[in-house]
Amino acid sequence: QVQLVESGGTLVQAGGSLRLSCAASGGTFSNYAMNWFRQAPGKEREFVARINWSGLHTYYADSVKGRFTISRDNARNTLYLQMNSLKPEATAVYYCATSRVSGPRTEYDYWGQGTQVTVSS
Repeated sequence: QVQLVESGGTLVQAGGSLRLSCAASGGTFSNYAMNWFRQAPGKEREFVARINWSGLHTYYADSVKGRFTISRDNARNTLYLQMNSLKPEATAVYYCATSRVSGPRTEYDYWGQGTQVTVSS
């Protein structure tokens, strides 16, 4: 059983930067690909970024590509999301999650409780 705890969310002005963290415990962190999702008020949860177990491969949603950077420190069991040039539409609760490939599907087994990011215009 893996526990994930996000932190770092806060109120920031448009154009600013923020770094989110996701601390993992209760499992072998380096066994998992890791992901960031977000959910804005009244909207469905959407994928933001993914990083493989080693940190060598990353994947981003088009909406954040070039502005957000996902990274991980397996020695510290921590996932990060560096967010630059923030826009008001980035306002959402941000979640981290583990993922694994199961046949043709990607399964997201463990989720954190989320951290609120608010970008003011």
